[in-house]
Amino acid sequence: MNKFTTGFLAAAALLASAAWDVSPVMAGDSHGNFMIRGLVTGVLPDTDASVTAGGARIGGANADVSDEIIPATTLTYFFNDNIAVELFCCFAKHDVTGTGSIAGLGEIADTWIFPPALTAQYHFNTEGTIKPYVGAGLQYIAFFNEGTGQNRLGATKVNIDDGLGFTLQAGLDISVGDGWYLNADVKKTWLNTDVNWNGTGVRADVDLDPLIISAGFGYRFNLGDLFGHGAQVYETTLK
Repeated sequence: MNKFTTGFLAAAALLASAAWDVSPVMAGDSHGNFMIRGLVTGVLPDTDASVTAGGARIGGANADVSDEIIPATTLTYFFNDNIAVELFCCFAKHDVTGTGSIAGLGEIADTWIFPPALTAQYHFNTEGTIKPYVGAGLQYIAFFNEGTGQNRLGATKVNIDDGLGFTLQAGLDISVGDGWYLNADVKKTWLNTDVNWNGTGVRADVDLDPLIISAGFGYRFNLGDLFGHGAQVYETTLK
């Protein structure tokens, strides 16, 4: 089973589970104030690196960060039909491979990332079936469980600094009825980080600049329905 199929099935299971849990207590609403989406997401870094050893730049050295396809989710709160804020997140594991004059080193690092993105959005055609939107905001990428890859550099450890970058977004929601939507979304983030191979004197200043492409399903409803149901259940329990 390839990564795309695995990611799609995981995202579908995530959204199906969420829908199963919430559908008995809240009705879908195309003008509701909250939307949850389950997505298949491609994280496609546009990598450019400056690699140094002992403070001197290694001519022609560069690095490539692997593309990955993963399940992801978004939580969107609508202040009104036009204005919303969205939180996007997922987890992914990427490999870092030497290119150019250091291509012979192969995989020089690997890392897990936690890359939440928060964007403010403007939604168009709010009464229509097809609802495009644009957004802008910030993405924070936390790196953890960094590994040394094939470790032909002989590093004792790899450290990758967390990064914060600016994000632009464009997307499209297509209503299929009863609060359900199809979604397609593209985000572009500009983000820089530093990588240090401990014990070697080798460092890299890396522009990651990922393109994040998503497609999936969404469910829109009113948060008040959920909280109202919770209050009713609590009152019934007390009785």
